Amino acid sequence: KVFKKNLPAVLEFSKKWLKSSDVYTVRFGMGCLMNYFLDEDFLPEYFDLILNVNMDDYYIKMMKAWYFATALAKQFDFAINIIKENKLDQWTHNKTIQKAIESFRIPSDIKAQLRTMKR
Repeated sequence: KVFKKNLPAVLEFSKKWLKSSDVYTVRFGMGCLMNYFLDEDFLPEYFDLILNVNMDDYYIKMMKAWYFATALAKQFDFAINIIKENKLDQWTHNKTIQKAIESFRIPSDIKAQLRTMKR
């Protein structure tokens, strides 16, 4: 509840957390962007914040996949370009598609489209 009431501060802290060298701090920052900034407070440039995280760690890659799978459910018109333009490494790209296909929030016609986009 506190975060929801203080979104500008959460955004600034999330940007700092994404620059941390600690995996779980970065993951937390990504989670904050996913939980609080994919709905009415969404801006397409938030995708760049996630894309610019370059840690080769399983938990970071999984969080990126979870973030973009959620983005496909909530901001499809913007998020599909991340997939179409191959902006994710192969593992994260395919895991994003897998998680989106497993989601109940993604319509079946979109799931069929996503299946053809695996690398």
